[in-house]
Amino acid sequence: MANAAIQLNSEPYDASIPRPMGRNSAGEGFLRGFLRHAEVERLYMWNAYEQDRAELDALLERLGPPRQPVEWLGKMDRPRLAEAGALYIPTPELRNEAWARRASGGHAYSLTGVTHTIAEPYIMDEIAHLLLAPVEPWDALICTSEPGRRAVETLLEEVAGYLQARLGATRIPPAQLVTIPLGVHADDFRHEPEARRLWRQKLDIPADAPAALHLGRFSVGTKMHPGPMGLALQEAAQRLGRPVYWILFGGARRNDEEAAFQAAAAAFCPDVQLRPVGDTSAATRDAVVSAADVFLSFSDNVQETFGLTPLEAMAAGLPCVVSDWDGYRDTVRHGVDGFRIRTISPRPGLGSDLAYAYAHRLMSYENYAGSAALFTAVDVGDAAEALTALFADPDLRRRMGAAGAERARAVFDWRVVIRQYQALWAELARRRQAAAAQPPLDNPFRLDPFKMFAAYPTAPLTAGDLVALARPLAPGEATELLSRPSVRNPLARLPAAEEAEVLVAILSQGPMTVGDLVAQAPVDRQPFVERGLLWLAKFGLVRLRGQTSRTSGHE
Repeated sequence: MANAAIQLNSEPYDASIPRPMGRNSAGEGFLRGFLRHAEVERLYMWNAYEQDRAELDALLERLGPPRQPVEWLGKMDRPRLAEAGALYIPTPELRNEAWARRASGGHAYSLTGVTHTIAEPYIMDEIAHLLLAPVEPWDALICTSEPGRRAVETLLEEVAGYLQARLGATRIPPAQLVTIPLGVHADDFRHEPEARRLWRQKLDIPADAPAALHLGRFSVGTKMHPGPMGLALQEAAQRLGRPVYWILFGGARRNDEEAAFQAAAAAFCPDVQLRPVGDTSAATRDAVVSAADVFLSFSDNVQETFGLTPLEAMAAGLPCVVSDWDGYRDTVRHGVDGFRIRTISPRPGLGSDLAYAYAHRLMSYENYAGSAALFTAVDVGDAAEALTALFADPDLRRRMGAAGAERARAVFDWRVVIRQYQALWAELARRRQAAAAQPPLDNPFRLDPFKMFAAYPTAPLTAGDLVALARPLAPGEATELLSRPSVRNPLARLPAAEEAEVLVAILSQGPMTVGDLVAQAPVDRQPFVERGLLWLAKFGLVRLRGQTSRTSGHE
């Protein structure tokens, strides 16, 4: 099956870091799934950010270990991405890699990126620029949910409309969007009676008391407001006529965010018994799900695009009561795996003031997302009814929990999802191989400096210009001069000292034209030798003379 090089650095794939984000968990799940389930002969890992190899090896060993040989590609090894056939980027940031690939021909390999949150300004910009970057039909941006894909389509349609109105553009190649969900390692989650007994005892929850679990990051501004969940639990407790318990598992990037979330939760359900877990380790997460009867999550924030936690709850056999919002709609089947609760937002056009403030940095990302979320209503009455039905009916809980567990394994286990990635890479390879070869091309947004600034010098060096030694040089003298730190720049791709010595030796026989001198170098080194003559002239090793006088009067 088709393969892809993984753009690898620890941060996007490591959920063991303090206070991880959802994208860290998703990235770790993908990489672990790829190492475990990808049907490939070798693994291509592109160390594009030059991270310490020992750290990357440790990450792979923790998540794998790799079953196949690992082929490591360095930062400057972009041409070798063609060996894998595709590049997987753990973000939507395809445009820079599309421009980089153009320098070696746009058909060299395929590019695939993936969406997580799409509401941050730089991510919106990255997605919008897909219409300007040299993205090809054999590239794809993977959207993790259908609602997320529709949001991306809306953004691209608006940008395309602007380009048509502003530039009269009649042909704007669309960016290819493909929906592939995030996955879950379903076997990590299960319902264990002993874990249920221990955690209920630890959290002081009676064995027969109804308990809901909320799992995820705590942030009123950029995750969800707990108020509607609290109101629904409060109403369910009143309907049942008995105490209801609410287990809160998760953390926040800042201590004040966590405190604000828990305070907001408590404010809306005075008769509900809150039970914060405290410990946010993966081991605790995997065990504490057994203590609950129902999973509860009312996402209301544009920060969300998929939502992993309902899948984790489903894999553990918990029925879900979730908001009918973004990717939750793709995972939880209403009336089968649980209940999706109706959400209502303002009609399009009523958020222009928020968009203006956000665009002009009058409002932070957190305030933008949080403000929009305040206008998303979740039907509390329907939610209370769903919770009451589940708390009162153990058989209903078992049926829905079993259905969710089966769905998590059949549809969303990483074993299944990785096959979808490989199928996509195979289709992109077919398109790429069927396309006509493309020549290497420059990036018009980042021009060759000697082209853009061609009007600055008196004249360019030409093949007919004469080059001669400025003075007789002793053996090794050129090497000594050219090894001085002030003279060399490792990123300038200067001639090697050995090449300079060869040039000096040739020129010791007498002056010659630039063209004749350069022709004696290997073909792949000739451009670097040609411009390197100017470097040698800059520091007094050679002299250059034009064939004829320049228009400025200089030779």
